[in-house]
Amino acid sequence: MKIAIASDHAAVDMKAALANWLRESGHEVTDLGADSKDSVDYPDYGYALAEHVAAGKAERGVALCGTGIGISIAANRHSAIRCAVVTEPFSAQLARDHNDANILALGERILGLEMAKACLKAFIETESGSGERHARRIGKLTHPPVEA
Repeated sequence: MKIAIASDHAAVDMKAALANWLRESGHEVTDLGADSKDSVDYPDYGYALAEHVAAGKAERGVALCGTGIGISIAANRHSAIRCAVVTEPFSAQLARDHNDANILALGERILGLEMAKACLKAFIETESGSGERHARRIGKLTHPPVEA
């Protein structure tokens, strides 16, 4: 699977570890930065990751910052992105199954590396759920109904 990964300065260590783990697991990984602990703005990396995934250059994305929250907000600004912040594997699984999440957000200050790997494994291995109710709801995430 082609997977893009991006972080701000607060999560470069976890990003590097997860990127290596993904490569060792046989995935093609594109690292979109950041590359050091020098302070950067997480929205820049969230936007870049969202554009990369939305353009079809990666099947899934992984967004990291201190909590996962800020970078997920940035990624979710793109209408083609459904980014979910998770802290355990069951939520990662449901994000894929029920919401067709295409980017997973994790927080280095929140999760240990092994839990992050477990979340990412569940995210990668779970296919999007089938069924009309999920498809209808996912469609509304991409194209919200217009208020009358």
